[in-house]
Amino acid sequence: MFSKFLDAAKNNPFSSPFLTRAKCETAAPEPTSSPKTPEYSCEFGSAKYYAICGFGGILSCGLTHTAVVPLDLVKCRIQVDPKKYGSLVNGTKVTVRENGVRGLARGWAPTLIGYSMQGLCKFGFYEVFKNVYSDLLGEENTYLWRTSLYLAASASAEFFADIALAPMEAVKVRIQTMPGWSTTLREGVPRIWRNEGIGGFYKGVVPLWARQIPYTMMKFACFERTVEALYKYVVPKKRNECSKSEQLVVTFAAGYIAGVFCAIVSHPADSIVSKLNSDSGSTAIQAAKVLGWKGLWKGLGTRILMIGTLTALQWFIYDSVKVTFRLPRPPPPEMPESLKKRLQLQSTS
Repeated sequence: MFSKFLDAAKNNPFSSPFLTRAKCETAAPEPTSSPKTPEYSCEFGSAKYYAICGFGGILSCGLTHTAVVPLDLVKCRIQVDPKKYGSLVNGTKVTVRENGVRGLARGWAPTLIGYSMQGLCKFGFYEVFKNVYSDLLGEENTYLWRTSLYLAASASAEFFADIALAPMEAVKVRIQTMPGWSTTLREGVPRIWRNEGIGGFYKGVVPLWARQIPYTMMKFACFERTVEALYKYVVPKKRNECSKSEQLVVTFAAGYIAGVFCAIVSHPADSIVSKLNSDSGSTAIQAAKVLGWKGLWKGLGTRILMIGTLTALQWFIYDSVKVTFRLPRPPPPEMPESLKKRLQLQSTS
């Protein structure tokens, strides 16, 4: 009986090719050709798709944030002590004079770990929430409300991403802005745990949400709509007619434009996070009062330079991962045919 089921499995046209056996046919054999590589390595929305998107997020956020640690360090110090550090150039000189060139790299380890975890959740969950919300809306409403869809999906993803980031962000800011505090990750983590407990790692999560959720909403929504606009008004041909390298150039340009807006929207909350983590006993409201309106915007120029470049590189790396792993990359959205017909009927009636 078992042999009958095995034979049936072997003859099943949907079974694994490793179970099937070659059969002799009376017809003349067709010339063999080398099998073509599939266009995509997985289905859109599959578990493998989301996993690779998460991996792309790890690379895009972890590597880029670590690369700009010197800029981030000076920016944080300007926010915490503007009288001492003043500007990007002066802050860099003061840091090198006091800590040496190696001092500019302080906080690189928590930055690498924290932002890698953030990138995993940010990009991975964005793809998940975008598809989930799109299914709830339906095809026509997804197109009509696509900006709201981008905003909702990115905000949902960033909520979880900041929970993953908060512990390492707390360590990083203390290393970079508190003189005499621990200078390495392996010293800083036990110190926070010993002095403040688990709450010390998540003390800044609320202002982190206030900084990162608007930033990420702008980052994703502005990027998606900028890509759409570039292909519609600037690039002289459709995306599917562009080479992969040309598509990545568009990705980089749209990422930089999005990054400038991101920096402006999220900068006040970023200043509060830096001040909050450097003053162990203060709250977000107290930190904002100490900084004042002008203090909230200190270091904006440095942050625009950092975040603009950072966001452009992140999107470039993320899209490159998709290209390398042959993931499905849907083109910019177009109006569904059903919606076109409905609008035509409304205009004629």
